[in-house]
Amino acid sequence: MTPFIQVVDVDKSYTMGAARLAVLRQLSLAVEKGEMVAIVGASGVGKSTLLHVLGGLDVIDAGAIRIGDAEFAKMRDGELTAFRNRHVGFVFQFHHLLPEFTALENAGMPMRISRRSAEERDGRAIALLERVGLGERLAHKPGTLSGGEQQRVAIARALVMDPLVLLADEPTGDLDEHTAESLHELLREMHRERGLTSIIATHNPRLAAACDRVLRLEEGKLREAR
Repeated sequence: MTPFIQVVDVDKSYTMGAARLAVLRQLSLAVEKGEMVAIVGASGVGKSTLLHVLGGLDVIDAGAIRIGDAEFAKMRDGELTAFRNRHVGFVFQFHHLLPEFTALENAGMPMRISRRSAEERDGRAIALLERVGLGERLAHKPGTLSGGEQQRVAIARALVMDPLVLLADEPTGDLDEHTAESLHELLREMHRERGLTSIIATHNPRLAAACDRVLRLEEGKLREAR
């Protein structure tokens, strides 16, 4: 059977002044539906770049990326944007919440952008915020929430469109150990409950160890870490 996420011989470089920096080099990856895969590696090795191209946030130089039946190279910009918004959830190290909006409004923002009804938007956002333990904080703005609470809002926002894929980039890297561990458990629970296929870039060995597979990104390619 064809893997749910299939990456074949992907190259990605950036121009740095007069030089060209190769980040991903002939990188290949196969992830089965329902897997939770950790990507580890040194800072600056390209983990964020890999997640960005997997989520359609950045364009590759060569190779192919397929998620389900969607082959990125065959999609127009608008089609790729629509696919990403509907089927891919992102969680970043820094929550990127909008400070002028409440937790409820931030969690529901992807549905607002997709022009879903207020009733559907608020219903889904409230259910998710309650699930992540913030049912009493719906009207609070980010500045009044702790770092862990802000990241819980970000997780709810990533899942509000009921995506197929969750991409998390150092999701607990800015949190203390206790708070990070509670977020690790939440990510694992949401992965199982919602039938996600998840790829998580992390420096945290406990989070990596809880995943189905651990891959190391080195010199632009992925290798089995265990």
